[in-house]
Amino acid sequence: MTPQENVALLDLTHSNSIEELWDLHCRRMASFGFDRLLYGFTRFRTATSLGDPDDFIVLSNIDSDYVQSFVHNGLYRSAPMVRWALDNDGAASWTVLRLMLESGTVTDAERRILEFNTKHGIVAGFSISFRSLSDRAKGANALIAEPGMSQAEVDALWDQSGELIQLMNNIVHLKILTLPYTPPNQSLTKRQREALEWVGGGKTMQDIATIMGLTPATVEKHLRLAREALNVDTTAQAVLKAALQNQMFITDV
Repeated sequence: MTPQENVALLDLTHSNSIEELWDLHCRRMASFGFDRLLYGFTRFRTATSLGDPDDFIVLSNIDSDYVQSFVHNGLYRSAPMVRWALDNDGAASWTVLRLMLESGTVTDAERRILEFNTKHGIVAGFSISFRSLSDRAKGANALIAEPGMSQAEVDALWDQSGELIQLMNNIVHLKILTLPYTPPNQSLTKRQREALEWVGGGKTMQDIATIMGLTPATVEKHLRLAREALNVDTTAQAVLKAALQNQMFITDV
């Protein structure tokens, strides 16, 4: 790699927030011709579902209306490249979509997704599906080519720079997993976070009250509000979910 490419990789690893990391990554990918990205990650995958979209990590520089329709309104469930990402690891050219159309293996629901994407100028690109050691976790990133760029041009670009692009995306994915991420309407206050941290550390309610200088009733109030914010039923679930989102045991938020 060139010195400039080494610096680019170091800049990604030095990012201190998801916002900083994502902004930098979007600009790096745009320099290759991928001006729109859609990243998704879940830790709640089952045999029949990817879990609640409100629990996904979703990052994108596509307009919010598209993301709302595709992710939160559930269109992703019928997207052919999402199906590919669930079944595979690595990178895939969107040439597979043309092959699916030509072979007649596209369902009506998938065809509607392709038409929806075309209306939004999403016609050429590459998808990267990240390897996970857990069956419950899955992440992928769609790299969307800038308007006017054909799939043949994208494939030629990938032949030249695909390994570097994939390396950058792998680093970004791994970095995202280490940074705090707060889904909409699931943020914790400092006191809620602190109470959960002490529960995670094995402290009793009385211990936590003494440590925090509060009454046990006030500690329980903070824990109840934390459960409500995270949309879970038990404090144990709240501790786990906050930990998975890297909202706990952090020095600066």
